[in-house]
Amino acid sequence: MAEEDGVDTQLTRDTVSASTMVDAPPEAVFDYLRRPANHAEINGDHTVRGTTSGPEQLGLGDSFGMKMKMGAPYRIRSKVVELEPDRKIAWRHPLGHKWRWEVEPAGEGKTKVTETFDMSSALFPPSLRLMGYPKGHAKNVAASVRNMAAHFAGAGGS
Repeated sequence: MAEEDGVDTQLTRDTVSASTMVDAPPEAVFDYLRRPANHAEINGDHTVRGTTSGPEQLGLGDSFGMKMKMGAPYRIRSKVVELEPDRKIAWRHPLGHKWRWEVEPAGEGKTKVTETFDMSSALFPPSLRLMGYPKGHAKNVAASVRNMAAHFAGAGGS
């Protein structure tokens, strides 16, 4: 279901995804995504507040910690479980669900970027469904891809 601003959102039983075009090459978009220090700027619901631990650039198997706030402040540690350089990165929450970013070349220095909240690997998906997910993250993933597009629009595509 496309929206006026070029963001396409897809919902299934276990996932919600949002995609948009970014005015930057895939390598630049991926490099920005794999740096946890950028996640607070990218995050669509403003729950990510900053980093606590981990590498500057994420690689497969890396763990990293983030400062969060959803009502009350807390900290979370995630692990990178999928990585295809310049194409895909996903990290798993301790409860098993994943946040995945996919980056696809779109020609002329542009990139299609997609964020997916995927609860198919969650330890207990019914509990997430009771909390309203995956649909509850639809606005968040849409805002996150908009934030990516805005970042690169302001950076002149680099």
